[in-house]
Amino acid sequence: MTRSYLAEFIGTALLLATVVGSGIMAEDLAGGITGLALLANAIATGAVLFVLITILGPVSGAHFNPIVTLSMIFARRITSSKAVLYVVSQLAGAVVGVWLAHLMFDQGVFQLSQKTRWGSGQWISEAIAVFGLLLTIFGCIRYNSGAVAPAVAMYITSAYWFTASTSFANPAVTLARSLTNTFAGIAPGSVAPFIAAQFIGTLIATIAISVLFAEEER
Repeated sequence: MTRSYLAEFIGTALLLATVVGSGIMAEDLAGGITGLALLANAIATGAVLFVLITILGPVSGAHFNPIVTLSMIFARRITSSKAVLYVVSQLAGAVVGVWLAHLMFDQGVFQLSQKTRWGSGQWISEAIAVFGLLLTIFGCIRYNSGAVAPAVAMYITSAYWFTASTSFANPAVTLARSLTNTFAGIAPGSVAPFIAAQFIGTLIATIAISVLFAEEER
């Protein structure tokens, strides 16, 4: 059990260190070309997700996301008591990951983002991003479990580009990114509607998953 929580903590920390750190590096090197910075940020995030899911999936399931953990409760793949500790590990890891990124780039550890992300397009994007992420995960679990790591990595990389919000799709990531005033940041005042939209996407995805990936009667 302890190994599982540690895996969730480390995995989420490394995910956020990558999201924030690659955003800082990309913005520094892109010469003001925002699209190029976003491309670098997306590739780095997708690549680290592939690695983290591959190495930590056998230990904890590699959720790194309270939404995924909640969905696993609905699917009866994890108990509620264990899920609570998973979420605590994810939240703690996400914050530590942001702080580590700041330390790596010689920035002040404690920050608050000033980047407002607001509007119906952003919120709809978050619901769609979560919907697609959960369909990807549960579709792979149902039909090709060995494809989870590459499928999730490719989905998130693409969702950086096809959603107006650049696909946070994760409450722990959303909260932690409010603690960085860098390329990947989100203002604290923008966090609540993002998370609300993510939970709406989760509800819709749960219904779709129960229909699309139900066990067939024999």
